[in-house]
Order: sequence, then C-alpha cells, then structure tokens
Amino acid sequence: MLMNYEYITSEMWKELAMDFPKRWLSHDGLWFQSVERNFGLDAAIKCDIEAWEGQTVLEANRIMKILKIEPGGGLNNLEECLKYRTYAFLNEQEIERPDEKTLIFRMKECRVQAARRRKGMDFFKCKPVGVVEYGKFAETVDPRIKTRCIGCPPDKIPMEWHCAWEFTID
Repeated sequence: MLMNYEYITSEMWKELAMDFPKRWLSHDGLWFQSVERNFGLDAAIKCDIEAWEGQTVLEANRIMKILKIEPGGGLNNLEECLKYRTYAFLNEQEIERPDEKTLIFRMKECRVQAARRRKGMDFFKCKPVGVVEYGKFAETVDPRIKTRCIGCPPDKIPMEWHCAWEFTID
C-alpha cells in the first residue's frame, strides 16, 4: 500500500528531513548502548567498527549516486560529499583547504559529544570507529585519498572542535 503524502506541506517536509538524521542517531546510540550493556564496551566498539565499515561505504556511494559524482574525483569530490553525510545535518562542521593536495575536516560540534559534555560525562572514545568511518568514506570517494586523524577522543582535543581529520592526495 502506497502512502498518501498530499497533506504534507513543504514546511512539514523540511521538518521531517531535518528530523530523520536525529532519529537515525538515536537508533545508533540506543543500539550501541544495548550491545555495551549486554556484551561490554569492547564488544560494542568492535561491533560499531564493523557496522561503520559497511555504512560509511554505503553512504558515500548513495551520496555520489544522487549528486552524479563518479569515484576518483579527488578532494573536491570528497569535500562535496562530506556536506551531505547524515552527520552534516546534525553537527557543525568545517572544511579547510590549506593547499590543493590537502583537505582538513573538523567536527566543530558533535551532537553526541556535546550531550556527554552537558551531562558531565567523559567524551566517548570514538577514534577507533572514526578511523574506519572517515578512512572508508574517503577511500570510497577516491581510493587515492589518504586519511589521518588529527585528533579524536580519547586524544586530548581543543575546545574548538570534537574531532579533526586530514585527507591528502598525491
């Protein structure tokens, strides 16, 4: 049965579009906490890494398909694709291009880490997951791109951002 969406206004569509990533993130967090409760933190991180190995590739491929971007377009294509990740609709991020062979991506405000800060909790030590997530995303956009973590918890990070990544290409 197809749903009838005629009653949904453009404002409602905008609100729904901005709410989808929040619901996705809620599920991701609840899933992680469930695995952690039942099997421990190490198992939850291991499962998270495995899930992100697939999710980040799927996300990059879908973004490239929608934007009609072919793999292999270098840092310019990576910059464009990063703007449309699910996280981009939830978090404040910035991109810097110090030169033509380098792209610096900073997650200035991560919804997950900001919530933990507000609750007086330690940052989630997401670096092992981020290494896979950002590395595989960039590699899917262009296999020539190399990814390096500038800083991500458990690293000591400045107040200005929650994680930062350097992408380079020869």
